[in-house]
Amino acid sequence: MSSLELSIAWRYLRSRRGSKLLSFISVIAIVGVIVGVSALIVVMGVMNGLQRDLREKILIGSPDIRVLTFGENMRIDDWQSVLKKVLAQPGVVAAAPFVMTQALVNAGHDYTDGGYVVGIPPQSRDAAEVTEIRKHATIGDFRFASSDGRGRGIVLGKLLAGRLAAFVGDTVTLYCRGSGQISPVTGQFTPQIAQFEVTGVFETGMYQYDDAYMYVALPVAQECASLGEAVTGIEVKTESRWDARSVAERLSKTLDFPYRTVDWQEQNKSLFQALKLEKLGMGLILFLIILVAAFNIVSNLTMVVADKTREIGILKAMGMTRRSVLRVFFAQGLVIGLVGTVLGVTIGIAASLALGKYQFIKLNPEIYFIDHLPVATDPTDVVWTVIASVAVAALATLYPSRQAARLYPIEAIRHE
Repeated sequence: MSSLELSIAWRYLRSRRGSKLLSFISVIAIVGVIVGVSALIVVMGVMNGLQRDLREKILIGSPDIRVLTFGENMRIDDWQSVLKKVLAQPGVVAAAPFVMTQALVNAGHDYTDGGYVVGIPPQSRDAAEVTEIRKHATIGDFRFASSDGRGRGIVLGKLLAGRLAAFVGDTVTLYCRGSGQISPVTGQFTPQIAQFEVTGVFETGMYQYDDAYMYVALPVAQECASLGEAVTGIEVKTESRWDARSVAERLSKTLDFPYRTVDWQEQNKSLFQALKLEKLGMGLILFLIILVAAFNIVSNLTMVVADKTREIGILKAMGMTRRSVLRVFFAQGLVIGLVGTVLGVTIGIAASLALGKYQFIKLNPEIYFIDHLPVATDPTDVVWTVIASVAVAALATLYPSRQAARLYPIEAIRHE
């Protein structure tokens, strides 16, 4: 593209005394690109932030991999031998048994609530740190050291402890499901009743954990769930959570039936799939804004062609080729697209950084699991947005530039 073609394109973009409308339309076209690009970057960043925050919060109390068993009993009796096989697998950093059951909990008041009881090894130097839940104790710790020396302590989620008005040192009563056997006398489940001393409170920032989870020592949880020496499964930590799927597949082949493995993505498959689908849908909807801006570019260049018909005819009569005319109008559309894209990317990234740093938008954690709108701008998304925006702007120049190139010099000069 020659300097002459660029200078003509730049002149056509600017307004002249008799026609300032063209300049205004050019500004509107640029603003349309800015709005589309910036909105797309911010929304994609919000969707990425939601995925990241939910993933991090879920993995506070959920391991990279869970080793479970098929069957209606959902228990592993020979878990010690299974644990050795798991630890011998390449890519496994740590592993530990766990018990999970459901129970009603009462703190000596009229109010009774329900939740999940999770049994894990007490916190110690030798305890395997499979998850990060022990790091989120705000009061007390996960040693489960009760005052009677029997290790019957319980650590409650912050929201659950607040509803029960249960503080460190208080006693709570758990009504566990036990073996699930039905009493022939009452026709109801026979609960396993146990009392615990509150020895800690944890806060993860994820509503589901803080609202309904209770942690006790592994032997005590086995007693509550009437499992004897068995456990519900084995929690596994891998070198990287992105290696969890491949490690889980190898573990599944090594352990074979009746054991099965579930990685962290599969444990929360519906949630992450919904977020991916929502990100795709929002991206497509906001891409329509860029398409609307492209129509503005088409209308802008079409008006330029109509307004500059005589000048185009004179230029062609003086020897300007059809390709040169095409490049003139292509340059105009490309300038609009590039300026709008650059400003849109700048505004979008700045808005994303501000939203992430200052947390302007608060959310209800009972609905969204998180208390603010997180933003994580992915460079890949930004690159694809820039490519799509510039490509759409370039394609928008095809029709008006071809119309200009098809003008015959004599007819164009006679144009009124």
